[in-house]
Amino acid sequence: MALSRRVLLGRLAAGGAAAAAVTAGAGPAGAAAPRPGGRRVRTGFDRLAADGYRLLEGRRVGIVTNPTGVTRDVRHVVDVMHADPRVRLTAVFGPEHGFRGTAQAGGSEGRTDDPATGLPVYDTYDRSGRELAGIFTASGVDTVLFDIQDAGARFYTYIWTLYDCMVAAALAGKRFVVLDRPNPVTGRAAAGPVLDRRFSSFVGREPIAQAHGMTVAELALLFNGEFVPAAAGRPVALETVMMTGWHRTDFFDATGLPWVPPSPNMPTPDTALVYAGTCLFEGTNLSEGRGTTRPFELLGADGIDRRWAEAANALELPGVRFREAYFAPTFSKFQGKTVGGLQVHVHDRDAFDPVRTGVGLLVTARRVWPDFAWRADHFDRLAGTDTVRTMIEAGAGVAEVAGSWQDGLRRFRGVRERYLRYR
Repeated sequence: MALSRRVLLGRLAAGGAAAAAVTAGAGPAGAAAPRPGGRRVRTGFDRLAADGYRLLEGRRVGIVTNPTGVTRDVRHVVDVMHADPRVRLTAVFGPEHGFRGTAQAGGSEGRTDDPATGLPVYDTYDRSGRELAGIFTASGVDTVLFDIQDAGARFYTYIWTLYDCMVAAALAGKRFVVLDRPNPVTGRAAAGPVLDRRFSSFVGREPIAQAHGMTVAELALLFNGEFVPAAAGRPVALETVMMTGWHRTDFFDATGLPWVPPSPNMPTPDTALVYAGTCLFEGTNLSEGRGTTRPFELLGADGIDRRWAEAANALELPGVRFREAYFAPTFSKFQGKTVGGLQVHVHDRDAFDPVRTGVGLLVTARRVWPDFAWRADHFDRLAGTDTVRTMIEAGAGVAEVAGSWQDGLRRFRGVRERYLRYR
């Protein structure tokens, strides 16, 4: 009897999963080379598939994902699962920028049918609580998967999509499964101010540090233990599929995994490295480099010259130097106009502190450019507090501003420690 395309692909996928399960170090054609010492990172999805999707057996499954939900050979996990008869995948839920990643910041793709699989795609962006729970209920799923690459910063919205979906799943009585992926800038330590709930928004729902130093599965465990019960009346029925081969000191380039830009302005792991600090410039009238080939590494405005890079270098911030730079953004602030500023060059990743660097750049930008201005409401939401802005306005230096968040950071680190799962 002729096999359908879906069944045939499913059998091929089953054979590949079985081979991966029994052959040490085996991987699909075109896989990246193993890490030094024979270690290789296997994502949560890798482990789910190698186990024959037993965690999903008998379930109607929906997945929250975007273009970063890929296998080692860059097939999308939705395409892989849809082709596998062992998985009853019935819905996709798209975050900011959309499931297939066609929307810019602050946008999404709306309610669509995916042309590749025919699956219904529901829009989660800017939806939460009962409204989002209603979307899960209407979709008919009983299990919600989450598989999205994070960037390691509190204001990167995918972790709050995770939180909102966990709350909604708890309200709707759905099971929730998080498939883990690496924190691209390591999981060594948390840094920066902890959110004050007065400044809660979609760039920070709950009190975690600006650079949280956790993976998405670790964050899910923290959210479920600390925050979801208060928002939903109970924790969500949560399961996590952790990685193997990932260490807390690993930067993304140590993983052997392919980098897929999680959003249009996160093109490389280098972007993620600086993002937790330089994204604060979204809350000013300077360009944060959107519309250039190096967003969040290039910063500037009309009228800035070499004096900013000189002032920033004089701070002698660890692990980083600054180069005078000129650029013309193709969109966003100063679109089509050549502006002056600087480029951030990290030369020692282990010593580099993105949040202190961001503060140092803000301090020096105000000193050298008389037209500097805050977008105060947005800046305070990004920083999670108004203390950073008001201290800089009052003339405080980097060490003094950083000192203001140490007590809150110390408390968060104590909470965080209970949910870490990697050494």
